[in-house]
Amino acid sequence: MQRTADRWIERVGFVLAFAAVHAFLWWLTTVSTNLPLGDVTITYSRWIETGRSAGFWVGIDGEWVYPILAIVPMAAAALGGVASIGTGWLLLMVLLDAVACAFLWRFRARVGSSGRSGVHGVRVVWWWLLFLLALGPIALGRIDTVATVLALVGVAFVASRPAVASALFTAGAWTKVWPAALVAVLLLRRGQRRGVLAGALVLSALIVLVDVLWGGAPYLLSFVGEQTGRALQIESPLATPFMWAAAAGAPGAAVFYNQDILTFEVSGAGTRTAAAVSTPLMAAVVVGGVLLALWAAHRGARRAELAPVLALLFVAALVATNKVGSPQYIGWFAVPIVWGLAAGSPSARRFVPVALLALPTALLTQLIYPGYYDQVLAVQPWILVVLTLRNVLVVAAMVWGVVVLVRMGLLGGDAGRATQPVRGVPERGRMDA
Repeated sequence: MQRTADRWIERVGFVLAFAAVHAFLWWLTTVSTNLPLGDVTITYSRWIETGRSAGFWVGIDGEWVYPILAIVPMAAAALGGVASIGTGWLLLMVLLDAVACAFLWRFRARVGSSGRSGVHGVRVVWWWLLFLLALGPIALGRIDTVATVLALVGVAFVASRPAVASALFTAGAWTKVWPAALVAVLLLRRGQRRGVLAGALVLSALIVLVDVLWGGAPYLLSFVGEQTGRALQIESPLATPFMWAAAAGAPGAAVFYNQDILTFEVSGAGTRTAAAVSTPLMAAVVVGGVLLALWAAHRGARRAELAPVLALLFVAALVATNKVGSPQYIGWFAVPIVWGLAAGSPSARRFVPVALLALPTALLTQLIYPGYYDQVLAVQPWILVVLTLRNVLVVAAMVWGVVVLVRMGLLGGDAGRATQPVRGVPERGRMDA
């Protein structure tokens, strides 16, 4: 009886906390001066209004910056009218977050090595809720929220139904490209590859078929080339030295607004080179991570433990080496961190430091945008310190992934043996099967 009562108290407490956090984030979207919901109320609404009134749908009748599935939540948010798309969007994002919490509720981060305290631990969704609060209104204000929720729900199926996990990751990738990296991570695990490929290919085939039937075949992959010609976005880690150069008044170094892609970028000596190097650098880190993971697996490291580390390295590389530095990208970190925390000991204990560092990373991001974005545009030194620290933490997450993969490879089959759970103790909700 007492145990049942405790469970109900915990559930009610979480529901209240979830409501409070999302009400606070919703409120922030209405009072923040730098328009954290601006993409929705200005850009997304324009795309939907053009589709409805002129019959011209982005991604179908013309090139688009996003994969085609991204139009679905935008259109859904405008079901009550384009004028109320902001409210519709926030309602949809809160609902999606609630769905993710429902799927992740049973998973706990087990950081102990023995005893009852090592079995029960803390529910992972509490960490995610705190992460959303730290990240601020941007956690609800972009299409990335949809892709992240799809990926988080996919994480809940990694061990039990890899084909479902792959399909959900693929749906996320057809919304915002980055979850495609998670499908690649699933291929690392033996005995799952056929299901992983089936889930990804079947869902992709359905999406492509519907798009082709709607006449969107010529622009199906238009999003691939939309980012190639852009310069360094001011928040990206690669842009940090040039932002300091602009603050110091270096010749040619300045913040400017790119009218074509509606974002702020930085100019100056070396920015073109840095932008050109970003994609090869990203590819090198990703390929290096795959090789390290395969080497570690060959040395005897458990693939189930390698997977979330590789996913973290992929996400960190996609952010740290990207010439685009949009603040919502930090929200991507939730997926590999939840994956690692929920995978059972020793994975949970391994991920605790990066999970803790992700919280100040998210909070610093909120200070940058929407908090003091006008100060970033004015290249004020104090906010550049905040931006630099945030970007250092992002790079540190990438380095952490490399170091952990190397360590797991060196330890091989001995990695984590000392922290295996006590025999005979049930491990319900584990994801390391």
